[in-house]
Amino acid sequence: MVLYVVFFAYFKLVKLENHIMKKMERAKIVLKLLNKIYPNVPVPLNHKNIYELLVSVLLSAQCTDERVNQVTPTLFKLANNPFDMSKVSTSKIYKIIRPCGLAPKKSRAISDLSKILVKKFNGKVPKNFEDLENLPGVGHKTASVVMSQGFGHPAFPVDTHIHRLAQRWGLTSGKNVVQTEKDLKSIFPEKHWNRLHLQIIWYGREYCKARDCFGITCKICKSCYPNRVKRFIAKKA
Repeated sequence: MVLYVVFFAYFKLVKLENHIMKKMERAKIVLKLLNKIYPNVPVPLNHKNIYELLVSVLLSAQCTDERVNQVTPTLFKLANNPFDMSKVSTSKIYKIIRPCGLAPKKSRAISDLSKILVKKFNGKVPKNFEDLENLPGVGHKTASVVMSQGFGHPAFPVDTHIHRLAQRWGLTSGKNVVQTEKDLKSIFPEKHWNRLHLQIIWYGREYCKARDCFGITCKICKSCYPNRVKRFIAKKA
C-alpha cells in the first residue's frame, strides 16, 4: 500500500513536470515567432504624453483603439493635460468622446481624475499601481498599460486578445484575466513583458482573430498544437 502511494505521487509529479515543460516549450515557440513577426512593435494608442496615454486607455474600454484614435485628437486639442481638462465641463467631454461608448461614465471619470491629478499630484500622472488604480475609471489593466507603455515599468496588461490567445496556445487555463496575467508572468521572463503584451495584441488582431483561426490555422497555433483538429473555444474575459 505504501509503495502504491509513493508510486502514485511520483507519477503525478512526473506528469506535472511534463506538463510544465510542454508549456515552457510552447512559450519559447510563441516568443520566437512573435519576435520574428514583430521585431519593432508599435503602441496602438496615439499619445504625446503620459496623461494622454492614461485618458486614451480609459477610453479604450469596450471600444476599439482605432475609434479612440479618431476621437482623441479633438479631445486633446481642447485639453491635453490635467490642468486644462479639469476646467472643461463634463458635458463638453461627453459630446467629444460619445463615439467611444460608455460616454457618461467615461466623461465623468476623465473630469474627476484630472481634478485629482491637479489637487493631489501637481498635475502629474502617478508612477505606481496603487495611486493609479485609485483614480476614477482606472482599473488594473489601465494602470498596467500606463506603467508599461508610459513609464517602462515591467507589467503584463491582459486584454481580450491576450486572454484568448494565451488559452489557444496552452499558456493558461483561462479561468479569468487575473489568472491569465499570473500565468503569463510566471512563464515569460520579466524583461519580455512590455514588448510581448503588445506583440500578442497585434498578432491577435492580424492573424489569430476572435472569429477566425480558432486555434487551428494560424502559424503559432499550428506550431504549438500541430495535431489539433477541433476548434478551440476560449473562455471570455
